[in-house]
Amino acid sequence: MKKILFLAAIVSSMLTACDQGNRYMGNPNGDRDSLQSIIDQKDSEINDLMGSILEVQKGFDRINEAEGRVNMMKSSAENNSTASNIRENMEFIQEALEENKRKIAELESKLKSSTINSAKLKEAINSLTQQLNEKNAEIESLRSQLAEKDVVIEELGNTVNTLKDENTQVKQEKEETEQIARNQDQQLNTAWYVFGTNKELKEQGILNKGEVLQGNYNKSYFTKIDIRKVSVIPLESKSAELLTTHPAGSYTLLKDGKGQYTLRITDANKFWSISKYLVVKVK
Repeated sequence: MKKILFLAAIVSSMLTACDQGNRYMGNPNGDRDSLQSIIDQKDSEINDLMGSILEVQKGFDRINEAEGRVNMMKSSAENNSTASNIRENMEFIQEALEENKRKIAELESKLKSSTINSAKLKEAINSLTQQLNEKNAEIESLRSQLAEKDVVIEELGNTVNTLKDENTQVKQEKEETEQIARNQDQQLNTAWYVFGTNKELKEQGILNKGEVLQGNYNKSYFTKIDIRKVSVIPLESKSAELLTTHPAGSYTLLKDGKGQYTLRITDANKFWSISKYLVVKVK
């Protein structure tokens, strides 16, 4: 039951993330088909990732069943037929562990290349990795118990040792995945703004004949911000006009006691959805 609830939480989290992204992505007047294509891509990625997670979890369930059978038989391991059954089950466990290890690595690779950024999904993959490590330890302990009864499973021992040797590599790949996620998160939440007179903006190559140039900004003249942390921008002028496009209802222009304008962003995701650059002309 806990597994079902945990997986349901993952699905809910990812669907919410997709819904939020779809509401604010791109130009509101853009092509509906383009938006639908993005939605379909996210749905496909979610189904693929969830299918892989379920496959790994089913693998652990089969391992647990085989481990239970071995525990029941080990008390009479001296019997030749019982020892043979134990070996067969242990070999099955060995193959299932290898398969789950491979699938978890594939999951991490899929996460790196997907457009889904879900904390629940990362938590699920971390949980599967932890289960794999714990199961390795359990099987190693079981192997030691069987060895005391002269039931030697050499293949399993080699596999466990190999998994231990590769644990460092898995950890390194996990850290790299987390760093990529942090970099992507930082990029998604970075924006630039500038305000200046008509003359200043022209001199910096930002404005030409009253129009903001596209793609030829002098970035060094802009101020870089984290849109999650900056929602108020003092414009230090009694006249202010936004030259870049930002959806109505996502911001307000307010005057302070000196009559100077301050830009207050009330909905950051909506405000920056069309452009991550803000240009304001002041006098």
